[in-house]
Amino acid sequence: MKGQLSEYELHFLRARLRGGILSKARRGELVMPLPIGLVYDAAGHVILDPDTAIAGAVRHLFATFEAAASATAVVKAFNAAGLTFPWRHEKGPRKGEVDWQPLRHSTVLHVLHNPRYAGAFAYGRHREQLLPGGKRASITVPRDQWISFIPGAHPGYITLDQWEANTAKLAANAAAHGRDRAAGPPREGPALLQGIIICGRCGGRMTIRYHARGGKDLPTYLCQRDGISNARPICTAIPGHTLDQRIGQLLIGTLTPLAVEAALQVSAELEHRAAEADALRAAHVDRARYHADLARRRYLAVDPANRLVAGTLEADWNTALRALNDAQAAYDKASEQHHGQLTSAQKDRIAQLVTDLPGIWNDPATPARERKRIARLLLTDVTVTRTTDTITAHIRLAGGQHRTLTLPVPEPAWKIRQAKASTIDEIDRLLDHHTSAEITAILQGRGLANGEGRPYNLTMVQRVIRTYHLRSRRQRLLDAGLIPLTQMAELLGVSTGTVKIWYHAGIVSGQRYNDKGQVLYNPPGPNPPARHQGRRHDTVRPA
Repeated sequence: MKGQLSEYELHFLRARLRGGILSKARRGELVMPLPIGLVYDAAGHVILDPDTAIAGAVRHLFATFEAAASATAVVKAFNAAGLTFPWRHEKGPRKGEVDWQPLRHSTVLHVLHNPRYAGAFAYGRHREQLLPGGKRASITVPRDQWISFIPGAHPGYITLDQWEANTAKLAANAAAHGRDRAAGPPREGPALLQGIIICGRCGGRMTIRYHARGGKDLPTYLCQRDGISNARPICTAIPGHTLDQRIGQLLIGTLTPLAVEAALQVSAELEHRAAEADALRAAHVDRARYHADLARRRYLAVDPANRLVAGTLEADWNTALRALNDAQAAYDKASEQHHGQLTSAQKDRIAQLVTDLPGIWNDPATPARERKRIARLLLTDVTVTRTTDTITAHIRLAGGQHRTLTLPVPEPAWKIRQAKASTIDEIDRLLDHHTSAEITAILQGRGLANGEGRPYNLTMVQRVIRTYHLRSRRQRLLDAGLIPLTQMAELLGVSTGTVKIWYHAGIVSGQRYNDKGQVLYNPPGPNPPARHQGRRHDTVRPA
């Protein structure tokens, strides 16, 4: 009985402690470990970290995400600039100390999801769940189920609206891999409307399929989620190449009046971001210099007679000096590669934006990702419907305006490759007087090309004749009354070899019907040639 009472008391005390924690959390007074960039002051209030290097790194992370719209892009930007990110030891002998390491994707997600960077106190964002086998896992709780959420509880690096926009953007990026296939970050494929095109029949997000044509990857937008789930035909398929071109032209027309302002904003943003990165690298040098000076002062303050302590402090000083040299070398190298001011080439590029925005948009060297970023700034979404002959695109611009484009359905590849009717008629006419090789030379001389834009060759001409069932030149000559070799030999009473010799000698006449030199002959007249008796077979006399 005594043991049961003790267990009851322990349970009661644990419940009281838990109740006190929840009560403090609901009032926003619970002392909790703070994320990097936030610290407690002497009075126990949460403030921004007074270390400008740490605070600058956090601010730079948020600014980079606002520009790149992707956590992975933030990591790439930090690595490309040679920047590191701080982290605080939470346990062990170095608890509370800060180290620096390359930025990781998980760190970016933790920073962007944490509402404390927006100045809000939050408690109960995660909950432990017991898994089969006795293991415990931490799961994320929806915001409406948090125990406490108090906006404006302390200073923050961003506003609450910015934090909500960041979390929404992360959710959209994650949903790009889910069932809805919503708008994810712009990627490298040439499809301009990736993630923002909607089916006009069912309202679902459309996916992309690429196919090669003429050495290029051309997109086709597909609404196939229901078809995959229920084994049905796809809802809609929209050829994307022509649609992307028309929407690109619309965007160019929208951007042109704002080109000067956009160029100035781009220039200012690039210079600001370069200055931030340079300031972060300089802070690393200052930190290393401080530690080196601190190690020097400790070494000079020790009693020289205490050799054991002096030797250790001297080693620490040497280590700090090496760290300072490494930091300075890294700063100098990065400064050479990442100048704070724009280079002349970059300034020329931005100046070109003012006068030649269509040229930059259509420049093959411009990455597809950058075109998509411009499209995301101006477009909310594009809803497309397709009939037998037309494609209709309803475009919602970010400012609330609407546009509607109607364009014909592009011809299928097999139809594009078809020969033109005028070319078929011309080949049909030329067959009356020319062989296939002669027709090929005539078409090439006139500069005529097939449906794919390639000049005609002999194989193409022969394929046209077979495909469209044009009468062959041999049949045309036979219909005109010419006769074949064997019949001509029978009428003249000579061998076929003699007929060929007489043809080349001009004794009999005919016309070639192919490119192998085979001939159909004009029937002999009332006075056909005859072979002279007792003479060579190639001499003749009138019959």
